[in-house]
Formats: sequence, C-alpha cells, structure tokens
Amino acid sequence: MVKHIVMFKLNEKTSENQETLVKALKGLEGPIESLKYLEVGEDFKQSARSYDVVLTTQFEDKAGLEAYAKHPHHQPVLQLARDLCSSTVVVDYEL
Repeated sequence: MVKHIVMFKLNEKTSENQETLVKALKGLEGPIESLKYLEVGEDFKQSARSYDVVLTTQFEDKAGLEAYAKHPHHQPVLQLARDLCSSTVVVDYEL
C-alpha cells in the first residue's frame, strides 16, 4: 500500500477559499479507480506553523499513485490548489 499526504496553505484564508478547496478534494473520491481511501481535514488550531487543509489518500501501489496523478479528474483540482495556495507539502510512503 502507498499513502500520499498533501498539506495546503491558502494564499488568502477565507471560508470561501477553504470550502472551495475542500469540496474539490472530496470530489476526487469515486471517479478515480486507483484511489482506495480519501480523507480531507481542516485545521482548527490556526497557529503560525499550521497548514489549512490536509489530504490523505491511499493506493494499492506506486502505479496506482501515478495513475491518480495523471487522471483527468485530478488535473483541475491540482490547478485549483495551485491557484488558491501559497504552499503545499507532500509526503508519499509505502505501508
């Protein structure tokens, strides 16, 4: 199994921007066959070190993660994140 975690820091932390990103991320569940698990969380602490939104996903293998990265349903969400966020951090690891 492969886990893919992404944290997002919004350019402008408004409820509208956060809701837009969260809705788009949750919309990835279903149409992407290789995506086996998806969870989206929103930070409540709001410290200087905090990121605003986190995405946790899981795949059977590295090939599943690669298929997800190239999937046509993922591309507009990726672009939205680039438009709305000043920073993202990612970690990918095998279980």
